Amino acid sequence: MFGRAVRLLLSIVMLMAGMVVGTVATAGTAHADGCYTWTRTLSQGASGADVSQLQVRLSGYPGYGSVLAVDGSFGPATAAALKRFQSAYGLAADGVAGPNTYNKLYALQDDDCTPIHFSYAELNQCNSTWSGGAVSAATAKSNALRTMWKLEALRHALGDQPIRVTSGFRSYACNDAVGGASGSRHLYGDAADLGAGPHSLCTLAKQARNHGFNGILGPGYPGHNDHTHVDHRAGRYWSAPTCGV
Repeated sequence: MFGRAVRLLLSIVMLMAGMVVGTVATAGTAHADGCYTWTRTLSQGASGADVSQLQVRLSGYPGYGSVLAVDGSFGPATAAALKRFQSAYGLAADGVAGPNTYNKLYALQDDDCTPIHFSYAELNQCNSTWSGGAVSAATAKSNALRTMWKLEALRHALGDQPIRVTSGFRSYACNDAVGGASGSRHLYGDAADLGAGPHSLCTLAKQARNHGFNGILGPGYPGHNDHTHVDHRAGRYWSAPTCGV
């Protein structure tokens, strides 16, 4: 909560400074961050760990039916995702990651690198060690982080109203206890079940198609009338017949 308060304060300060000079957030440099600090401007042709860090945070902006690779290579798909992110937050959509983009990302993340509206605890209500699933604990946690950034993009696209996560990572024991499928994506840490709230399950299922989810299961699909399931499996499978998905 402290990290979020600091980021909110910094965002307000940057906004006020921008108003003084007649524009918003045009600072020449980005402030350091407790999670990750970018030290150079990134554009097409760049590569490295800093590109991968950017791609994780752009995971929710790949475009309809697409998934953004986190491969450390800044190509056309990353540039397009960045432009969508920039446009979504009122920044100049130039496909170049510089101070204004970084400051917005810093404002959107906590010190543990999770987006401000989601947490590791939300994505793991079963086993805090992230172990016992189909992949290593580190991989499961990394997958969950990408899922959270996709959910952050989904949340923003739906007017920044809360999204309720009812299930995330599961160990085999937890998955068996709730009657999950033997090959459930929850075992990989890359799945989330979303409950109805400010948005209907169908609204969530339909909008999720724009935010990097290869797997979408919702109302009308067996066992999914009370939640919408999203994941990033290898191949696309969308089925929410009641919603026309």
